[in-house]
Amino acid sequence: MKPAAIETFFATLRAANPHPQTELEYSSVFELLAAVLLSAQATDVGVNKATRRLFAVANTPQKILALGLEGLEQHIKTIGLYHSKAKHLMQTCKMLVDQHAGQVPRTREALEALPGVGRKTANVVLNVAFGEPTMAVDTHLFRLGNRTGLAPGTTPLEVEKKLLQRIPAPYLVDAHHWLILHGRYVCQARKPLCWQCSVSTSCSYTLKTPAPTR
Repeated sequence: MKPAAIETFFATLRAANPHPQTELEYSSVFELLAAVLLSAQATDVGVNKATRRLFAVANTPQKILALGLEGLEQHIKTIGLYHSKAKHLMQTCKMLVDQHAGQVPRTREALEALPGVGRKTANVVLNVAFGEPTMAVDTHLFRLGNRTGLAPGTTPLEVEKKLLQRIPAPYLVDAHHWLILHGRYVCQARKPLCWQCSVSTSCSYTLKTPAPTR
């Protein structure tokens, strides 16, 4: 994808959704961190159902520690891999209390030191909570980077670096949200809805994809 097409691509997405937001529900930086940690291999809808129950009774590291591991598991057991996620969240809460006065740190290094928090989770927190121009490359961003020609790569890190290099600065803070939402609802994995896509004229994929017969 050439620079002019990239500019058009993101200008179009911004015009349609000037202030994109994450679909995870949260009311504090800690709630965001907890929700993202729980969201691995789970849908935002499923995570939100669980965190509504959890955050109603425990929405700080101290309160989650007070629940205990079994108590925490009872609140999130509808989420896949809840045993390991509960363990990581408890360990993270302990580190936040012991090392960060109960606050979520603002640096990548400190975030990635938390149990269960990898690069993608750290990128989400840095972007959504602190307004950093990061790219959390999940399955949607990885697919779009390759399918559209925007940022082809064989690994999430390679796609991330190319996205940061190629997306114009005015779009960087919100680009992560636009790409996730576009991948979730339009540029879907098995059947991309190219005939409904507002950015199809900027995309390399549609140049070789015929419109569906009706």
